[in-house]
Amino acid sequence: MVTELTLATFHGTIENNNTVIVDFWAPWCGPCRSFAPVFEQTAAEHPAITFTKVNTEDQQELAGQFDIRSIPTLLVFREQILLYAQPGALPKPQLEQLIAQVQALNMDDVRREIAAQNPQAATP
Repeated sequence: MVTELTLATFHGTIENNNTVIVDFWAPWCGPCRSFAPVFEQTAAEHPAITFTKVNTEDQQELAGQFDIRSIPTLLVFREQILLYAQPGALPKPQLEQLIAQVQALNMDDVRREIAAQNPQAATP
């Protein structure tokens, strides 16, 4: 199932779900319309992952927060950490590969790497 996100629901969705995939799209966007069935089919096959969409026409402020300049753009969060942010519709095999890579990550390693890159953020 794919849910529509708004500015009001975005942060709660990211905080309350392990893995969230966000598709930034617009109704007038041809590639977005072509990608939608792939996204929805993949969502149906991965019920443990939260698949969401953000209509950039209706949610311009939210799109602006992520500097969305091209659509479709996918964001992938795991444990509230943004792991992937790229424009472009992915063919189903590539979307499946992305999901497998995200699920295979050791998030403790990811957090250590983030802390090493930004030591000021790790200090209280």
